[in-house]
Amino acid sequence: MKFLLLTFVGVVHLLFLSSGKTIYKNDISQRSFQEIKEEIASYGDVAKAIINLAVYGKAQNRSYERLALLVDTVGPRPSGSKSLEKAIQIMHQNLQEDGLENVHLEPVKIPHWERGEESAVMLEPRIHKMAILGLGSSIGTPPEGITAEVLVVTSFEELQRRAPEARGKIVVYNQPYVNYSKTVQYRVQGSVEAAKVGAVASLIRSVASFSIYSPHTGIQEYQDGVPKIPTACITVEDAEMMSRMASRGNRIVIQLKMGAKNYPDADSFNTVAEIIGSKYPEQVVLVSGHLDSWDVGQGAMDDGGGAFISWEALSLIKDLGLRPKRTLRLVLWTAEEQGGIGAFQYYQLHKANISNYSLVMESDLGTFLPSGLQFTGSEKARTIVEEVMSLLQPVNITQVFRAGEGTDINFWIQAGVPGASLLDDLYKYFSFHHSRGDTMTIMDPKQMNVAAAVWAVVSYVIADMEEMLPRS
Repeated sequence: MKFLLLTFVGVVHLLFLSSGKTIYKNDISQRSFQEIKEEIASYGDVAKAIINLAVYGKAQNRSYERLALLVDTVGPRPSGSKSLEKAIQIMHQNLQEDGLENVHLEPVKIPHWERGEESAVMLEPRIHKMAILGLGSSIGTPPEGITAEVLVVTSFEELQRRAPEARGKIVVYNQPYVNYSKTVQYRVQGSVEAAKVGAVASLIRSVASFSIYSPHTGIQEYQDGVPKIPTACITVEDAEMMSRMASRGNRIVIQLKMGAKNYPDADSFNTVAEIIGSKYPEQVVLVSGHLDSWDVGQGAMDDGGGAFISWEALSLIKDLGLRPKRTLRLVLWTAEEQGGIGAFQYYQLHKANISNYSLVMESDLGTFLPSGLQFTGSEKARTIVEEVMSLLQPVNITQVFRAGEGTDINFWIQAGVPGASLLDDLYKYFSFHHSRGDTMTIMDPKQMNVAAAVWAVVSYVIADMEEMLPRS
């Protein structure tokens, strides 16, 4: 059945391209693809103007400099913290001073967790102080810590096979890094699976593409009916060392101390600004990034860069005196790192107008030199987006990949709204992701200029085209 469905979709796509007829929702458009292609091509001069301003003109390096000022001033911005709320208030003022329209804050409730003091020391077979970072929402240990023998496993399947050995021990996961989406399940679910077999704590090999003895934090999730145990990430190097020790038959003992605490939900805000549409102001193209970060590093890459190129996209369009037919809406999300908490509340508040959203965009995979755009939507919409991306030939970034996504926009995508995300060097991104290394040092102003140009061209053209992107 799946094969037949895919074949049918492919045939429809070919008919769409060859017959020159689009099939829009309620059949409201009978424009040929050639007409749409010509409309998009007419934006060539506008695209060049945006690129020239962002990459070569007076706006070059602006997003980098704006970002550096914020993160150097405020630092990391964990959910529920005073630093996050300070950053939100600064951004609210910045967007007003930039001359954007309908600048406002939308209140939400978000989690508040603090790691406190934490340490892990290997006591056997030798004394070794380990670098760790507690995982978000983890409980702490008793003040005296937890001292226990270690069981090292490389997978959940191995943990199940060795379940009788796990009781009363600290489970150490030394899972190989395959890719982020597959490997992150150990960070998210590791404590629950360890607790199910009687472990007293879990330590997870950092989910990272590269390590220089750097622990990488992130959210983890407890499960109702399963005991809560403390959980933290450790470095790739320590996970591999303990795996080698265990394979030699060494007894490994660790003392773990964590002062982590969960507090009542805190007040926060999604930050919103717009360029109001000239012809269809009720229709929206949404561009976004998240303003919160983890509590280590500066949150410059994740996701300061994404938030600031999204602001930059509106600034570039405004500076050129452009006003698209549809409203361009910037949203700087709060509490993305806790699972899109702010974005979910935005979706609940605005989903009644879902038919008016043409495209939702989120940059949350770095703002290094983009490889292209990831897109999720109908084949008809994809073909249109491919034409739009051809306008970026001057910077040689024209590819459209599958699987446009983002924690904050997935609510909309799952409901059928086309979605797009910026794709760039994921190896580099996950080398610094959720670590102390996420600072301005890894950001490149020239690469941010190009990323902002891509973001601005795509968002403006989609917002200004005569018709919304077609849905399935």
